[in-house]
Amino acid sequence: MSDVLTQHVNRRQFLTMGLAAAGGVLTLQPRKLLSATHTDFTRWAFLSDTHIHADPKHQFLGFFTYENLRKTVDQIGEKMPEGLVITGDLARSRGGADAYDNVKALLAPISQERPIHLAIGNHDDRESFLTAFTGSADTGTGIKDKYITTAMAGPIRMVLLDTLLYVNMFPGMLGKLQRIWLETYLRMSDDTPTILFFHHTPRADLLDMRRLFEIISPARKVKAMVFGHSHKYEFSQVDGIHCINLPATGYNFTGSQPVGWVEARLTAHAGEFILHAVGGNMRQHGTVRFLPWRA
Repeated sequence: MSDVLTQHVNRRQFLTMGLAAAGGVLTLQPRKLLSATHTDFTRWAFLSDTHIHADPKHQFLGFFTYENLRKTVDQIGEKMPEGLVITGDLARSRGGADAYDNVKALLAPISQERPIHLAIGNHDDRESFLTAFTGSADTGTGIKDKYITTAMAGPIRMVLLDTLLYVNMFPGMLGKLQRIWLETYLRMSDDTPTILFFHHTPRADLLDMRRLFEIISPARKVKAMVFGHSHKYEFSQVDGIHCINLPATGYNFTGSQPVGWVEARLTAHAGEFILHAVGGNMRQHGTVRFLPWRA
């Protein structure tokens, strides 16, 4: 599964970008995208907070996280999307090789056919995570302790960032070097609509949220941010940028929240997000949110 995390940024790319930077340093009814063709429409599965334990029978807050991810993979496989993103906290507690072995085994039916892109959460051990999914503990980015992934998804560019600060603690941070990389990357890339993915909830636990928005608010190509961490399913906006908080796939903290995954149908002009609940509050199962991108 070493090719699951594709197109990570290499050292030469980072050094080139870094030097350049230093020089200048609620629910709506479905609105189907039926007119879209394969070239301008892409369909992906978005997950977060799977919290898989080394013991497949592990239970937390009344949820069996292993079983929840198995159900989710089965659902996704019924109509295979073009890829899958998980925004961190793949593992329970502090991460570990056995937990990631279980994650890989559960994701195998998808990873054998489609790309899977993974971000690192506060319950993931970065070294174990990278060794499990890339075959090396080297982040490959030239940024100490930060792993970045980029990918094209039809008409959309995806950028997965690393907000892990301390394992098994709530706060997260991009950090100065990763912010420099992001600012430079956005400046050097074309105007393809871009979605950022990371783990921590910006307004709650991302310590350098203000500095992040100083970078992305004027970058009109950035259309949305997708994250997890809070185990809540909700939508908001900042400066026209959609903030999409994914539900947890593993477990919820309150009975009002669903447990599951989100099907994303994306074009260059809008996104359509469909909730697939596998547990928790099932009342929103199947609901659709249509989000036009800012111009």
